[in-house]
This record gives sequence, structure tokens and C-alpha cells, in this order.
Amino acid sequence: MKKRLILSFSLLIVLALSACSQNDKEETEVDSNKVFNIGAIPDQNAAELNRSMEQIAEYLASETGLDVKFVPSVDYAALVTAFERGEVQLAWFGGLTSVQAMSLVEGAEAIAQRPRDEEFHSVFVAQKDLQLDSLEDIKGLSFTFGSESSTSGHLMPRYYMLENGIDPEEDLAGEPNYSGSHDKTYKLVESGTFQAGALNEAVWEGAVKEGKVDLNKVDVFYTTPAYYDYNWTINTVDDVFGAGTKEKVKKALLSMGEAQKEMLDIFETDKFIETTNENYDAIEKVAKELGIIK
Repeated sequence: MKKRLILSFSLLIVLALSACSQNDKEETEVDSNKVFNIGAIPDQNAAELNRSMEQIAEYLASETGLDVKFVPSVDYAALVTAFERGEVQLAWFGGLTSVQAMSLVEGAEAIAQRPRDEEFHSVFVAQKDLQLDSLEDIKGLSFTFGSESSTSGHLMPRYYMLENGIDPEEDLAGEPNYSGSHDKTYKLVESGTFQAGALNEAVWEGAVKEGKVDLNKVDVFYTTPAYYDYNWTINTVDDVFGAGTKEKVKKALLSMGEAQKEMLDIFETDKFIETTNENYDAIEKVAKELGIIK
């Protein structure tokens, strides 16, 4: 009888282990079929951004073994919402949208940025014939920001305007405009639709380098102090795609270099470096001061 009980107990253990093994296998198979979606704020030419992001999706897939897809967003807010809902696992955010996303998703992390994002700037541009010399000179002029959710196209320019005694709602010629993207901002000033505007320094420098802007019509008259800006923010992915997924994705981003030059060019960089959530504390503080984040 005792031997029979031991044999029966042993058989139960074997069956239980077999069942667990089968469940693990099924769970792994399910995980391998999940799509890892990536996104980017549409802060510049959509066609160029989409093409580069699709290439990055292919690169990440090859480096991590994940099924990676790029999901375009109609605007900044839409990407933050998709990230909050878990519909996007990795996003290229500006400082403000990154802070918004991290405040909505516990455990979300800023993991990589460009070297220049450690000391980023916004530039204020104006019609050249106005010959502006200082930020105070924009009082009484028509003005355009970029997107309302943009760090470099709205949040920090607004902050420095207020720091210099300029209330965007009171001291300009009418209410400020929001162009929606950095390239539209300098084009609106260049065309004469608005007399001045603020945008991302990197996009401006890229436009000048590529001859996309007429410097006889529009030029920079003020550059802000430095602040942290853009980064790759990752959602809580390990519980869905398996332990170590975040680190695999981070390693792949930090490994990008000369072989990925075409993909990196759209970001105006030659590599990504490590970053942390704490680097964006100042952005969060400013956003709260201005009432953009509660």
C-alpha cells in the first residue's frame, strides 16, 4: 500500500510538472505573437519621419526578435493616449510628452536620448527685415508656437517669454498660433503669415543645412538656455513580452551607429545615449508651474 501511494504521488508530480511546462510553452507562443508597437511625435515632415521610423521598427525586430511595427500618430496628444492605453510600447517623445506619459503609466521609463538632448535649446525666429535684437522685441507682433504639447516648440519658449516679462496671451498681436510642427513654424514666418515664432533648434539647424529655409526672409534672433528634451520612453513591457524585453530594446537603441546612419539622420544625431526619468524633473516642474500638467 505504501509503495502504491508513493508511486501515485510521484505520478501526480510528473503530471503537474508536465502541465506547467505545457502552460509555459503556450504562454511563450502567445507572447511571441504579440506586436510591439513603436511611435513618434509628428513634429516634422511626416513622410520622412514615417520612413525612418519604419526602418527603426525593422532594425529593432532584427535585434530583439520581437514583432515590431511603427504606428503613426495624428498629433502629440494621440501618441500619449496610445501609450497610456498600452497600444504603443515604445515612443519617441519630446520632454513634455514624455513627462505626460510617465505620469499616466506607472513604471514607464525614459531609456535613451540623443547627446544633444542633455543640453537642448529652442530658437526664436522672425522675419529678417524686422531686425529683432532681443526677446522683448516680440511684444506687439504676431507669433506662432509649434504644437501645444511640444517642449521645444511651446512649453520652454512660453516659459522663457514669461521669464522675460512677456505674456503670450496679452503682449502679442492677437492670440498666439499653434502650427502643429516645427517645420510649419518656420515656413509660416518665412511666408509672412506670422512675424515671429519658436521652434526646435535641431529642426531649424537641419532646415538651414539642407537649404529648406530662406535666410534672406527669416532668421534666429534668440536662443533659450539649455534644458533636457527628446527621449525614447518605454512602457511596462516585461510583463507582456517577457522578462528582459526592456533591456533588449534599450541595448538595441544604444547600439545604433554608422550602420544605421540613414535612420538616425531624421533625428539629427549619430547615436543614442542612456537617460533616466530624473533628467526630466525640471520639465515636469515647468509644466506644473504653467498649469500644463496638474
